[in-house]
Amino acid sequence: MISIVAFHPKKATSCNYSSPVLTYSKRKDDLGIFHKWSDLDIVIRMNATLLKALLALVPACMLFAGSVVFFFTRKTVGSFLQVIGAGCLVGVVLTHIFEALRLFAWMHWGLEHSVGHYLDFWSAVLGLTLFPVGYLLHALARQG
Repeated sequence: MISIVAFHPKKATSCNYSSPVLTYSKRKDDLGIFHKWSDLDIVIRMNATLLKALLALVPACMLFAGSVVFFFTRKTVGSFLQVIGAGCLVGVVLTHIFEALRLFAWMHWGLEHSVGHYLDFWSAVLGLTLFPVGYLLHALARQG
């Protein structure tokens, strides 16, 4: 049985852990530094969120880099909208990374009616609107 022992700021001072480690335990219910299953469950979910966000960062950055290159080759309104839209999509991915790492806690990531929620929401709306509109303008300009 493997129990996961990870860094927890409030509990790390009492057990002196400073980085994630794996420990082997013979007891089935050994939770390491965690005092209840919900603490361990939160860490596992946050690591899954971080993994998903990091995987989404790759295509978002590729989309952003491609639209920046396209903007510098053809400076049109459509290419500018694509850059802004791709930047907003990168912003969405970064908000999820910040949420998983619990950075900028004052933004209250994941809570309704918080600054972090609205930043994530409006970045997604603008990204999913501006990028296709920019692409559409580019396609229409090529035909005309």
